[in-house]
Amino acid sequence: MSIAYIIIGLVLLVFGGNFLLKAAVGLSLKLNIPKIVIGMTVVSFATSAPELIVSIKSALDGATGLAVGNVIGSNIANIALVLGVTIILSTINVEKSFYQTDWPVMMFASLLFYSFIAFDSTIQQYEGIIMVSLLIVFLIYLLKFQKTAVVDEMPEDDEELPLYKIVLFLVLGGLGLWGGSELLVDGATTLAKGLGVSEAIIGVTIVSIGTSVPELAASIIAVLNKEKAISLGNLIGSNIFNILAVLGITSIITPITVNPGDMSLLDHDIYWMLAISFIILPLVFFPKGYRLNWRDGIVLLSLYGLFIYQTIT
Repeated sequence: MSIAYIIIGLVLLVFGGNFLLKAAVGLSLKLNIPKIVIGMTVVSFATSAPELIVSIKSALDGATGLAVGNVIGSNIANIALVLGVTIILSTINVEKSFYQTDWPVMMFASLLFYSFIAFDSTIQQYEGIIMVSLLIVFLIYLLKFQKTAVVDEMPEDDEELPLYKIVLFLVLGGLGLWGGSELLVDGATTLAKGLGVSEAIIGVTIVSIGTSVPELAASIIAVLNKEKAISLGNLIGSNIFNILAVLGITSIITPITVNPGDMSLLDHDIYWMLAISFIILPLVFFPKGYRLNWRDGIVLLSLYGLFIYQTIT
């Protein structure tokens, strides 16, 4: 049964990614908004839904520490694993908006998260309100100012869709990615346990990767369809959403506290998240400026492998 879950999950991810991509391109044309902005908003919110659901459920169940681990692990996987795989498949040319706005906001959100939790191991409700408020300000900025600051790619096969189709594809895409990731993680976890793999290894590999599977599916499908702006925007936006929306909303519901038994999140994992978030900037400029290619992908995947190794050992 676990093999069947994995296969069905992968199929749903492919269909979900396709529907979400069509909705994103259609919305970009309908509203005359650059695709990277759509990737950082609509697509990011849809692909971050699993993290939001898991974190809120954890908070309501009293396991608030799981929300922190979920976001840290997902943000590391989004950049080191998902972006790594994506740019190995295809070089991405980077817009100036990346280092002028998108990357600085992601780093600011990451450092804000660190400052809120590093010293007292807790994200308070008022800190959650600050996070959500900053997200709203960022979204207003994107839609008001970055809309005119980005020159968009306009592939010839772009299709303008009626609004009802955009909404339908958006819903189907989001549900497909969520359902596919749930089945894939469930099937992979069951299979790993059946093979005698420890729960610690399962948690740091399958579960952390599993919540990033929607981003991986959406990004790969976007690259294969030559919608690279959506791909990069999705990953940066997803990391911003994970911190400001997922942790912000969860901590508003109930303060998020890291228990003493989970302190490796603050002693080890969060520093990996900050380092991997930072390293994208020099990779964009070296050895060739304004692009990410397969060499950068190998660097990111190597770092992810090192992170997994250190976490397990």
